[in-house]
Amino acid sequence: MTEHGDRDRQADALVTALQREGAGRLTLFLGAAPGVGKTYAMLMRARELRRQGADVVIGVVETHGRPETEALVAGLDVLPRRRLRYQCRTLEDMDLDALLARRPGIALVDELAHRNAPGCRHERRWQDVMELLDAGIDVYATVNIQHLESLNDVVHEITGVRVAETVPDAVLDRLRDIRLVDLPTRELIERLNQGKVYVAEVATQALQAFFSPSNLAALRELAMQTAAERVDSDLRDTHAARGLAGPALRSRVLVAVDGGGQSEYLVRRARRIAERRDAPWTVVTVATHDRRDAACQGELDRAFSLARKLGGETETIRGADVVDALLDYAGRAGVSAILIGRTRERPIARAFNRTLTQRLLQRGAHYEITLVNPPPVRARARQAWRQALTPPRGQDMLLAVAATAAAIALAWGAQAWLGMDDLSMVFILAVLAVAARTGMTGAVVTAGLCFLGYTYFFIDPRETFQITARQGLVTVGAFLLAALLAGRLASALRAQVLALRAVNTHAATLESLGRQLASAADLGEVMRAGRDALQSALGGQVWIRIGEATGPAPAAALSEIDQRAADWSQQHGQPTGRGSDTLAGASWRFLPVRHDSGTLGVVGLRDADGATREEHAARRLAEAMIDDIGQAALRTRLVADLQAARVGAETERLRSALLSSVSHDLRSPLAAMIGAASSLSSYADAMPPEDRRSLLDTITVEGERLDRYIQNLLDMTRLGHEGLALNRDWIGVDELLGSAARRLRRYQPDVQLEIDAPSALPEIWVHPALVEQAVFNVLENAAKFSPEGAAVQVRASVVEGRLRVDVSDQGPGIPEAERERIFDMFYSVERGDRGRHGTGLGLTICQGMIGAHGGTVQAFPGPQGRGTTLRITLPLTQPPGGPAAGQEDDDDD
Repeated sequence: MTEHGDRDRQADALVTALQREGAGRLTLFLGAAPGVGKTYAMLMRARELRRQGADVVIGVVETHGRPETEALVAGLDVLPRRRLRYQCRTLEDMDLDALLARRPGIALVDELAHRNAPGCRHERRWQDVMELLDAGIDVYATVNIQHLESLNDVVHEITGVRVAETVPDAVLDRLRDIRLVDLPTRELIERLNQGKVYVAEVATQALQAFFSPSNLAALRELAMQTAAERVDSDLRDTHAARGLAGPALRSRVLVAVDGGGQSEYLVRRARRIAERRDAPWTVVTVATHDRRDAACQGELDRAFSLARKLGGETETIRGADVVDALLDYAGRAGVSAILIGRTRERPIARAFNRTLTQRLLQRGAHYEITLVNPPPVRARARQAWRQALTPPRGQDMLLAVAATAAAIALAWGAQAWLGMDDLSMVFILAVLAVAARTGMTGAVVTAGLCFLGYTYFFIDPRETFQITARQGLVTVGAFLLAALLAGRLASALRAQVLALRAVNTHAATLESLGRQLASAADLGEVMRAGRDALQSALGGQVWIRIGEATGPAPAAALSEIDQRAADWSQQHGQPTGRGSDTLAGASWRFLPVRHDSGTLGVVGLRDADGATREEHAARRLAEAMIDDIGQAALRTRLVADLQAARVGAETERLRSALLSSVSHDLRSPLAAMIGAASSLSSYADAMPPEDRRSLLDTITVEGERLDRYIQNLLDMTRLGHEGLALNRDWIGVDELLGSAARRLRRYQPDVQLEIDAPSALPEIWVHPALVEQAVFNVLENAAKFSPEGAAVQVRASVVEGRLRVDVSDQGPGIPEAERERIFDMFYSVERGDRGRHGTGLGLTICQGMIGAHGGTVQAFPGPQGRGTTLRITLPLTQPPGGPAAGQEDDDDD
């Protein structure tokens, strides 16, 4: 293994260890056959742990009336079983919910492969155990070797008995410890004869079948091998987690199935091979142009379901040639071993090295190829081959006959009216037409019919099937070969077109969904787009729930069991409902909407009545679409979180700025006023009149300054929430600028102002107080940052029908990048509008007041590039009655 591979192996082992840190651990008591003492050994261990102070509870233990086993149960906490009514009978089974609520340290669960009573949440008891482990509860359980799913076929070959109740090998991945409970064959048979395993009648039958000495010996060896492999696997994982070197174990195993009668056998065999190598494995089927019948498709669906249950991956690949498709996928997926089933091969194909296995061996030299040929397969293969050679039925057969008849009529007309002698191309065209619409079998039938029609009607002697001339024999022979070849090529082309069409449909569906999800602005739109896309692609009904938000209600309401299945799927991130192993009685199928760190929600699917489609392809498409829906939902959630965070940060910034402003700009005049008033109160009699007047002036000036700050805050509140009521009136520009200048000189007597306001400027129709406040704010801002002794220039003019007032200072100026931001509330810089002692509201209020009149406030570089020019622009608005009329009346007076 390379250094990179070692790191990956160590990372995988560490991740697995961390994931299991908070989960429960499974201790499995494994036996080779019933009666070896698994339950007895588990109870003995439980009593020992109980004496050590462990919290041990019996979830379910089957004593089968054995006194020694019942004696061990006494003294242990036993959880009452759940009673269920089913077909007028009362059934008892383990109460999973009560056990989860009790949350013991260790739960005892007997007979892991047991099928639960109808009405339980899970179909199998091993699923209950998995839920207990996920809840952090340690479990002690028992199972016999014949119940392991991957060994089902091996046990069948040994004993001749097909075990129906099985446990997926993936359960063994949760093992903390495995304890092999063994008993020599003679002692087990002796216990059986004594009636300690089964009653006398059943024991006699078991001795003659399952419990034969040879069978028991083989099962004992199988159990020992399984325990040894599991110990070896644990050792490899432990070494990998510690970073110790180990053998190369991560090669991928690929198993190809075709629904020909051996698919499930191959899946189990692949699981065992992958388990021994500690390698990931994938089950694939190649979808060619040939249509699969219902039995074949059903077998493939069962094989894929079994593969997923055993921990493997599944994939449907499309292509006209099976070997090309398999090798192409193996190259892309990093496969090292390929497992295929060997079926009956055609002698002609074998003679020319054209069988699937021969071609795979020739072209896959760098792969390890395993051929499996179980005994019952040959008969099934011969039967499948006979079925493949049967003539097409229904529409395909009618199409072949019709095409042949049309070719005969066309050839007769061409020979009679056009004088054509070589008519083979007419019949070849008929074969191509049929092959392009059906498949290889239809093409072969059409080629045969055309061959007979061509020979009977157009080869001398006519109206017989005799061919006397050598030339005629060569002609019809060449025609038959050409027709078969053309039919095969046309059939292959059709297969490629169908494969591309299926892939294109899949991709187009996902692309369309992606576009809809990309334009979805919130979670509701994501759920609506996802529901519509799923309904369009899969048919039937769709129901979506993301978090607590639920999409539009489906036409068929969810029943109580449907709602339980949906909740379970969202809580545990596993498929539930129809077609699954959890709450299979539900009428809906629920798939979780997952993301990297958990489950976002659940999607419910309900097939339309009579819907027919390839189940695996539909399932893969649904999973891909649900993944996209989950990513879009996560995106909207992240966007909402980021927006909330941004708003929170902005609010905090404004709050901090306001507190800073209040703490300094409001406290400073208050401190000055309090200090002056305190001095007057304490020392007024001892002060000269000039000092008293100075203190009184300080109180007045600072009080007016405080009033100005408070007025700014109130104006900002009015701008942001209440709006401004404009009580307009006529005012001259020179009067407006003069009033603002006089007000500024009261607070800053040393300020120098140069005002250029021509007397020809028209009066403006504004709210005089508000516009004066805006002009005052701009003048105060300019005066604050002008150097001492430098004049602030004010120029008023009319440009393009609008009044323009430019206020220019000679200060440090404002960088271009900050000229827009100086109008933001509480924005502070070292230069420009803010300075380090301003509230940051002056220009914001100014912009709001001027904006209410339809004007603008902008910042530009000062004259000769020095300082800053703040430009106020106001429209020359006309009052409703017209200014001219009012002014003319005044002139008449």
